[in-house]
Amino acid sequence: MKLNPRHRQILWATVKHYINTAEPVGSKMLVEAYQLELSSASIRNAMNALEQAGLLFQPHTSAGRVPSDSGYRVYVDELLAPSAALTREVREVVLKHLDDELHRSLESLLERTARLLAMLTGCVALITAPVKSFDTVRHLRLVPVSEGRALLVLVADTLQTYSLIVTLPAGVATEDLDLINNFLNTHCSNCSLQDLSGSDDPLWQEFRQWTDFLRGLVGLIREEILVPQVGQIFVSGLTELMRQPEYSQPQRLQELIGLLEEERVHLAQLLKDEAKPRTSVRIGTENPLTPMHGCSLVSRTFSYQGLYGGSVSVLGPTRLPYDRAIASVEATADHLSTTVP
Repeated sequence: MKLNPRHRQILWATVKHYINTAEPVGSKMLVEAYQLELSSASIRNAMNALEQAGLLFQPHTSAGRVPSDSGYRVYVDELLAPSAALTREVREVVLKHLDDELHRSLESLLERTARLLAMLTGCVALITAPVKSFDTVRHLRLVPVSEGRALLVLVADTLQTYSLIVTLPAGVATEDLDLINNFLNTHCSNCSLQDLSGSDDPLWQEFRQWTDFLRGLVGLIREEILVPQVGQIFVSGLTELMRQPEYSQPQRLQELIGLLEEERVHLAQLLKDEAKPRTSVRIGTENPLTPMHGCSLVSRTFSYQGLYGGSVSVLGPTRLPYDRAIASVEATADHLSTTVP
């Protein structure tokens, strides 16, 4: 449906009123609350059209309308105008509460930040800590652990050690492992991440009988070790979320608690994958994890030299104050990017 100015005005007002009240919205409410220069009949006709387009729906026959996930998506993408006053207010609060954390530990800073973000938005704040990545491989070694298996040990330029169990090609003897280790450390030590590739470079021909194994090994290093790991996740604001009417039903609350407690690894990975330098907003069923289908997630990365960027997110019902949530996430991410020691 191509929205005309009237449809856009009615959709904006409906979403805004529902976010503020959590009550289904009727035409009379919009006339009174927003002083629209339209009759109730004109507003009802516009709301009917928006309902047919799937942007609004009626939870009950006699009730007013509420936004659908698609309605929220149009609201966020097309109708939500940034407020300079709100942005300034949020940034001032963030600066006031977090500036004195500059010389404290990273953990202390992120714990305090999560609490502040939850307070600002009334939602669950989720902050993943940045983790150290590395640029260069310092040392590689294969250590036999059992028949046909070896432990790959990698030491990075940061002196961090990583290990993986790998399957060896049939017939590889101990002396063969010594040759392979010499090859790996001759050609892969002090290599940058970009240099580690199983290409057709002539050096691979030196060990053509193990070419497939070596290429697979390098691929495994790139996929399993060189990919930045997921950092610790700091969670705050569950008490704030329990005050939202959407979570007055025990089942919905239990699903969310289960997500935060039992699927924390999956959630942390999702936050790492979802957060981008530009703010990302996922609404309802756009979220890949089932317990989040009734939620909206607003995310953004923060990063600084030497560390993989962590993520700043808020998770709340789809009836989210998107303008405040987006402003708060952006202000927090920007502050962390400039103040993390």
